[in-house]
Amino acid sequence: MGLISWIILGLIAGYIAHRLMGNRGQGFLMNTALGVLGAVVGGEVMTLLGREDVTGLNFYSMAVAVGGAIIVLAVVQLVRR
Repeated sequence: MGLISWIILGLIAGYIAHRLMGNRGQGFLMNTALGVLGAVVGGEVMTLLGREDVTGLNFYSMAVAVGGAIIVLAVVQLVRR
């Protein structure tokens, strides 16, 4: 999946992660930007685990991106405390 696709997926995942975390965090724009990073992190983690099928804008890729975004948002919240 290309970089542009991960950015689009990350924007959506960041918004979803922002909502799932109860609107806590850094604010909508920062959470969305961290969602893009989380999508990339989630994709890389799945690639390292041997799951090469994160390939497009589908439910599985979205779940991976949201999971990565939640992890990144949680880490940032812990660091800022």
